[in-house]
Amino acid sequence: MKKLIILFVTALVVLSCKDEPKETNSDTTDVGTELIKTAKDSVISQSNEIIEQIKTVKQIKEELNAKGFKTFDYVDEKTQDTILMQQYFMAFLKTGPIRGQNEEETADLQKEHLAHLGKMYELGYADISGPFGDDGDIRGITIYNVPTLKMADSLANADPMVKAGRLEIEIHPWWAAKGFPLR
Repeated sequence: MKKLIILFVTALVVLSCKDEPKETNSDTTDVGTELIKTAKDSVISQSNEIIEQIKTVKQIKEELNAKGFKTFDYVDEKTQDTILMQQYFMAFLKTGPIRGQNEEETADLQKEHLAHLGKMYELGYADISGPFGDDGDIRGITIYNVPTLKMADSLANADPMVKAGRLEIEIHPWWAAKGFPLR
């Protein structure tokens, strides 16, 4: 957040410090001056819009808590930034008891499974999903961005692969910092 604000302030300073064109041709000078003014106004407008969109940790925490999410925050000793933690729910998709589907049924279930996960992502209920790269009992995970275990369990059990018994679900609460991307 700080880097974004610094970037826009820097761009604003650079544009505002530009010298006017030295040419004596008034048409060229007027066009150049107008372009610089338009660019400067655009940067100022975009900067103001971004600053208005940036919410404080307190505002985000209040919004999440109002929706029923569990949160806490702390101050990072190194950066002195306030870090907001939110509870998510990690669903482990494990090998289910019913694995006797034929190839065609399995392919159809896989399409429905992927459509379900895509829908969860589009609706904002799941933030990340994916299979594991080995052939172990735990086949994959989905991280649900919902306020309760009951809601995560309901969404996970609505998966066609789970309904068919090909997969089963094990869910655990999981804490992560808001706004930190995967690397």
